[in-house]
Amino acid sequence: MKKILIIALGLLISLQMMALDASVSYATFKSPEQSYIELYFYVAGKTVEYKEVNDSMYQAGIEVILLFKQEGEIVKYDKFTLNSPASRRAIDFLDVKRYGLADGDYQLVVALQDINNESNAKEYNTNVRIQYDDSKIQQSDIQLLSSFEKVKDSASSMFVKNGIKMEPLPFNFYGRHSSSLSFYSEFYNTDQILNEDFMVSYSVEKLVNDKAEIVMIGHKRQTPQTIIPFLMQMDISQLPSGNYNLKVELRNRSKELLSSRSIFFQRSNPLLVEDPAALASINIDEEFVKKLNPEQLEYSLRAMVPIIPRNDVEIVNLMIRDENLKAQRMYIFNHWAKESPNNPEFAYKEYMEVAAAVDEKFNSGFRHGFETDRGYVYMKYGQPDDIETRDTEPTAPPYELWVYYEFPQTNQNNVKFVFYNPSLAPGDFELLHSTAIGERNNPTWQRDLYKDRPNEINSSDYFGDDGMLDNFNRNADRVFRDY
Repeated sequence: MKKILIIALGLLISLQMMALDASVSYATFKSPEQSYIELYFYVAGKTVEYKEVNDSMYQAGIEVILLFKQEGEIVKYDKFTLNSPASRRAIDFLDVKRYGLADGDYQLVVALQDINNESNAKEYNTNVRIQYDDSKIQQSDIQLLSSFEKVKDSASSMFVKNGIKMEPLPFNFYGRHSSSLSFYSEFYNTDQILNEDFMVSYSVEKLVNDKAEIVMIGHKRQTPQTIIPFLMQMDISQLPSGNYNLKVELRNRSKELLSSRSIFFQRSNPLLVEDPAALASINIDEEFVKKLNPEQLEYSLRAMVPIIPRNDVEIVNLMIRDENLKAQRMYIFNHWAKESPNNPEFAYKEYMEVAAAVDEKFNSGFRHGFETDRGYVYMKYGQPDDIETRDTEPTAPPYELWVYYEFPQTNQNNVKFVFYNPSLAPGDFELLHSTAIGERNNPTWQRDLYKDRPNEINSSDYFGDDGMLDNFNRNADRVFRDY
């Protein structure tokens, strides 16, 4: 997708709105009938003037005139109005236009004018080449996408192609909240040139001092066809801010290059930083933590204790004790900005939804549910794969066995936690024993569980044995071994 323009924002003081801020980009493709070009229009709603249409609804519009020229002569002309959806507030709006053209070189001229303010106008032009050779493997331009989804009605919109609704990415720019890079391209004539599968490689190159360094790469095998639509998505959540190229290449089994296309894009990822001081420079007043009141801040920090470094627990307690709200907001924001640089607020809210559910489930009446031993383990390691509850054994207090079949935190398998309730208070379960590295390991956990039966130790050496004699309805050892 070729980018024609990026328009800097400016103020029209007399109108109290920004100058027209729009993106016009294009990509060329080939159909069995002819070659064609798609033009993608994007208008920032806050930079155009809205007029009331009905029932307190407002609408803006842009008059678009476009010309395709060859050697100074107009070979294709179009004029239309791009209207925004009717809304109660200014919203961004976009459109796609498709034009069939013969192969060749063109000058494309696009003029945009606010229909409610004639002085708010822009004009752009660029050179376009459409060149597809039926005797060779060919590749369309690359179209960068802001989103895509499958649809049932392929004729429902100009945004739909091959059953996929694709929304173009304005300005070839991925901002802070973008976590994936999506793109679309097409390959032509592979069935005429190749008689075996081939490989498509797609890579992201970082541009530094006129040098390109590959930082991400992927491959996908394809079977020759007349037209191959190629839609791909790459995770860029950990891609730092900078200038990049996306490159798509076709190679045969001998790794010979058959075709290659690339497109430039920019990435802004300000929260993905290695220097903690950089995060400290973020204006907290503009972030989600500013909306949290003192009670929400304390609740959030207490809920985060299971997942923060152990050395930070005392620091968090001091923040709460000293009622240092600024420090609390900064700590919460920094934690989630590191966890999810593209959308720390979403990651925070997702975690707090789990915390609220755990609080309700394991609340013992004395502390938050996530501060109990079971709640702590749940928040730290997630939901167990299996839970065995025993609360009717006459010689033991109620106890539970939690099992995690896979335990990536310590690269273990079949990890177990034993909780028991010696006080018999509702919900007051304590961690008795675990096989997880770093958690409480208690070789004599069975003796502690059945401490009311000290004469039934499975040995004459009370201090040297960890088991209990098998007895009617005494199941802890059996349950532990069976999982």
